[in-house]
Amino acid sequence: MNIVQVKEVKKTYIQGKVEVYALRGVSLDIKKGGFAALAGPSGSGKTTLLNIIGGLDLPDSGDVAVDGSSFSGMSQADLAKMRLNKIGFVFQAYNLIPVLSAVENVEFVMLLQGLDKVERRQRAKDVLDDVGLEGKYDRRPAELSGGQQQRVAVARAIVSNPSIVLADEPTANLDSKTGNGLLEMMKEMNEKKSVTFIFSTHDDMVMDYARRLVQIRDGEIADDIVK
Repeated sequence: MNIVQVKEVKKTYIQGKVEVYALRGVSLDIKKGGFAALAGPSGSGKTTLLNIIGGLDLPDSGDVAVDGSSFSGMSQADLAKMRLNKIGFVFQAYNLIPVLSAVENVEFVMLLQGLDKVERRQRAKDVLDDVGLEGKYDRRPAELSGGQQQRVAVARAIVSNPSIVLADEPTANLDSKTGNGLLEMMKEMNEKKSVTFIFSTHDDMVMDYARRLVQIRDGEIADDIVK
């Protein structure tokens, strides 16, 4: 089953008086349970594609569907609901809320979803245990290392059981040992819980871990390798 379907997606940005073609008719399917990397140099279009899959940006033409729901014609409210309930995000800069503890950061999505306080606290603690942060529930982001903050971000992304998790350069701010540990953790979640991960990256280590490598150059898919 394809959890993500991208059909003939085009995206152009205007920089000054110049049109920049970020995506030139990209089509791509990702199967449920996939562990895929969108790879390419800066400016290749990989982050634009990831953002469009996540509904953070809209294509000029073409269509995207996640878990069978097409984005075409969706209202902003419905798109926001799709992001909340179907898609988990892991950002390069972590994007944790500084004044909240680790467990409160993980709870935040479930709070927006309206889950009961007792249930969301227990689920947040359970997933923090899963990512190796048992006993660090009450620490704020400033009291955690970069690798630990990224683990909180992963926990927040997966706690509500989304259809897919999108990770934009998740190892960019981490040393190689910490990055390797993070990728091992995500690989284990993918294999044991069938969480679908899609990365955008130019990190060789992420490309090595990915079971599918989609190379993007100049807004087009240059290569698509299933390992």
